[in-house]
Amino acid sequence: MSRFAVSRLLAPGLARPLSTTLRTTTATPPWIRLFSQSSAAKATTLGTYDPATQGPRDAAMDTLAKLTNSGLVAPPAELPQAESEEDSDEPYHFHIYSHKHNTHITVTKPNRDAIISLSCGNLGFRKANRKNYDAAYQLGAYVINRLLQKGIVEKMHKIEVILRGFGAGREAVVKVLMGNEGKLLRPKIVRVSDSTRIKFGGTRSKKPRRLG
Repeated sequence: MSRFAVSRLLAPGLARPLSTTLRTTTATPPWIRLFSQSSAAKATTLGTYDPATQGPRDAAMDTLAKLTNSGLVAPPAELPQAESEEDSDEPYHFHIYSHKHNTHITVTKPNRDAIISLSCGNLGFRKANRKNYDAAYQLGAYVINRLLQKGIVEKMHKIEVILRGFGAGREAVVKVLMGNEGKLLRPKIVRVSDSTRIKFGGTRSKKPRRLG
């Protein structure tokens, strides 16, 4: 008896016919199994399609919508809207910074965002001419004219004038506000403050100059 016949008699379940071809089975890659599991889990957790958000809608959102429509749960409160600049208590700021070499004017919103910021050098004054009274006066008139052209004066409900420094431009810009150029701004001025820096100690002063 041949060896193949003995193997068929002893273990017929293990013997395979020689004529059949062997099939090669390829294992499923792990990333495909993970993707199928995550897709199945997502399909069980997600519910209907929400046209408002252009995406799936879960069961909790559906339950909350049903309770809200039935009146058992109050609708969510709307977020408080940002307070407008006209309704805020903080005024607009008109900064006048004048020192012995130049004069700077900066107009800011109530949230401290700058609207316009100019100095005498922006008007064409050069070197020593920037510190003169006339240069600061023209700067103040020019800034107010720019505010009128942009329509910002109508939006200003309150204005605070902030002075800094003791240069010649300090009195010049104040004269502009008190004159004909500032007649639309004067009724809106609610406060005038001085923010000149005060030195407490600090570095040693320069040696005084001796003449003669």
